[in-house]
Amino acid sequence: MSALPLLPTARFGEYTLTRLILGGNPFRGYSHDSPELDREMREYHTVENVVRTLLRAEECGVNTMQSRGDDIVFEMIRAYREAGGTMQWIAQTASEKPDLFVNIREIATLDPIAIYWHGSMTDRMWKEGRIDQLQDYLKAMRDTGKLVGVASHMPEVLRFIEDQQWDVDFYMTCFYNLSKIKRDSMLVTGKFVEEPFDDEDRETACEFIQYTDKPCIAYKILAASRKCGSEAEIHAAFQYAFDNIKPGDVVNVGVFQKHSDQVGMDSRIVRQILDGAVPARSSL
Repeated sequence: MSALPLLPTARFGEYTLTRLILGGNPFRGYSHDSPELDREMREYHTVENVVRTLLRAEECGVNTMQSRGDDIVFEMIRAYREAGGTMQWIAQTASEKPDLFVNIREIATLDPIAIYWHGSMTDRMWKEGRIDQLQDYLKAMRDTGKLVGVASHMPEVLRFIEDQQWDVDFYMTCFYNLSKIKRDSMLVTGKFVEEPFDDEDRETACEFIQYTDKPCIAYKILAASRKCGSEAEIHAAFQYAFDNIKPGDVVNVGVFQKHSDQVGMDSRIVRQILDGAVPARSSL
């Protein structure tokens, strides 16, 4: 199949990102939906199937992917590159690792364009009153020469970091505040927790996105499949996101290719919404 032109883009430091990037949670069996879907995703996402999905994203005009930086993902990234894959990689720290300074250095050896701190861990540090400790890890990221980011499900945490003028380049901004309840990542705890997906959270998230001049990567815009009942519903969720983030921001959406070509559908919707958009330049 012939590759399509790149989707509309935004500047991200010295790089150019398509305004749709491919998320990585499904590859690791993290659906935020149910233990059954988690299991189905884990079984489907062999290294071979992940590589196939990533190459399909390239065909559809996506030029960047995001995923956590753990040993399983490292294997997937290496196999993808051996298969000729060229998408840029934005890596998340893996909070289950015993030494996250080592994890940051390991991630950097696989040449991501950016590294960011895991959102669930950010939220925990905030709630425990030790958010300032995060700055040591951000400095370690800066020392790798990669772009530096922070994720959170809680907009007030990102606003604090922004107001304190921490040395970060971008924010991973969740559309839903999953940390309104006590929770940690299932990939860290091994336990599934029913999470809140309240639509009013989207407005608060977008208020922060508009508040900062730094580029934001908006994630969970489809409420972890809760807004995927039809293509029209998916289109409406993408439309809401692009209507409420900045022109230099992007959305991050995971896909599960087992039953349908979600990559193809998402990229088609983004082209429909952003048709004719001029590539934006952020302040990064």
